[in-house]
Amino acid sequence: MTKRLIIKDLIPELYQTMLQLSEFVAESGINKLHQELIKIRASQINGCAFCMSKHTVEALKYGEDPKRLYILSAWKEATDYFSAEEQVILKLTEEITLIADYGLSNRTYDEAVRLFGEEMTAKLIVAIVNINALNRFSVSQRLHPLT
Repeated sequence: MTKRLIIKDLIPELYQTMLQLSEFVAESGINKLHQELIKIRASQINGCAFCMSKHTVEALKYGEDPKRLYILSAWKEATDYFSAEEQVILKLTEEITLIADYGLSNRTYDEAVRLFGEEMTAKLIVAIVNINALNRFSVSQRLHPLT
């Protein structure tokens, strides 16, 4: 495989901006396990092995049940494993990650605002947009998963 450019080396100020956004998300008040579910699910959809690996390790550190991670990509078939709030977070994640397909539906948006309020819904959207941007950086640079 040919070597790809490393954006953080070429444009360090952009990398710092992305880190600041990630730090904002980390300190946003979103439950740490919910943050990791967002990151893993978006990374699964985007085919980002680097981020799937990294955030699965992080989720386990935060106490995530490995059984839930095994079935995360098929969560709609195993809703008993995920709370109502987590199901809305996963719907938000999928609809925003696959935004070109149908966009964020009114139903999912309304459910999120009802459960989380406007400010937390906004923070969830930022968290999803952030990991999608990071996935695109990682996949385009062909970053390898952590070993």
